[in-house]
Amino acid sequence: MKAMAFAQHGGIDVLEMMDLPKPVVEDDEVLVEVKACALNHLDLWVRAGLPTPIPMPHIGGCETAGVVAEVGRRVTKFQPGQRVLISPGQSCLQCRWCNEGLDSCCSEYRIQGYQTQGGFAEFAKARECDLFPISEAWSFVEWASIPLTFVTAWNMLHTRCRIRPNDEVVIFGASSGVGTAAIQIAKQAGAHVFAVAGSEEKLLKAEQLGADVLLNYNTQDIAKEVHKHTGGRNADIVFEHVGAAVWQQALKCLGKNGRLVTCGATTGPKVEIDLRFFFTQQHAVIGAYMGSRSELMQCLKLVERRIFQPVIDSVFPLKDLRAAQERMEKRLMFGKIVIEI
Repeated sequence: MKAMAFAQHGGIDVLEMMDLPKPVVEDDEVLVEVKACALNHLDLWVRAGLPTPIPMPHIGGCETAGVVAEVGRRVTKFQPGQRVLISPGQSCLQCRWCNEGLDSCCSEYRIQGYQTQGGFAEFAKARECDLFPISEAWSFVEWASIPLTFVTAWNMLHTRCRIRPNDEVVIFGASSGVGTAAIQIAKQAGAHVFAVAGSEEKLLKAEQLGADVLLNYNTQDIAKEVHKHTGGRNADIVFEHVGAAVWQQALKCLGKNGRLVTCGATTGPKVEIDLRFFFTQQHAVIGAYMGSRSELMQCLKLVERRIFQPVIDSVFPLKDLRAAQERMEKRLMFGKIVIEI
């Protein structure tokens, strides 16, 4: 099969179109003919090199949509020709964490396209339990843009921060895949949403998704603007996945008893906290990593009903994966970049 893969870590130039063996399915597995796979910053980090061992040559791609091509002997829920999504997060389903609905705490937790082979190829395989049927309500490209970003944003806002109606919510990186998902999820929860991005064009698109206040980090002091627009109350929730570049501004946006939730470190992982301010204002700094199967199912249902919508920045053919990753590295996108196979 054709796959865009890399045999060593490095820059964009290590990505090559390769002829690799088509995956062989075990009894409980399903072979999926990939139609589309969305791009994430995780794909860039894995390609550049993370400490976790990965199979080589490596195929990235965490959000895969396609058609069932073949099923293992014990598979009963799916049949060839069926439209499916592969869950980006995969766990043992048996341990204490899985039973508590905290899948990403499972010691066997893995992400498709990171610890396993991904969807930037003509075929991908997954366990039967890691597949979700999808309808024709959206195209394969649109469905592929949903799972990782929406389940992460849902976990951050609902599960970790317990978002409530009328909460003041500041979303940094509002033009990213997880940012555009967060705007929609926060609005659906009844919150008042501040979208933070770096251009007027991106902010106008964020407004179309429901953002109430638009803040440009290149021309405005974000913390001062949040303070002004909330009458000095500041934010109940700050949604952050950018890392070092915005950390101090993000903390300054928090009001008393506020929660800052983060799922990424795109601009660097090392940050500082003034403990005196932290405990006197009774802040909570919360980490979030992906989400659970039940959260993903909830998001897919709401997308199916068109309460949430995919946000597509651009679509590239598989052979142009290098160009797609370059667009992401330059932060040019609003929403999801998707690779169509």
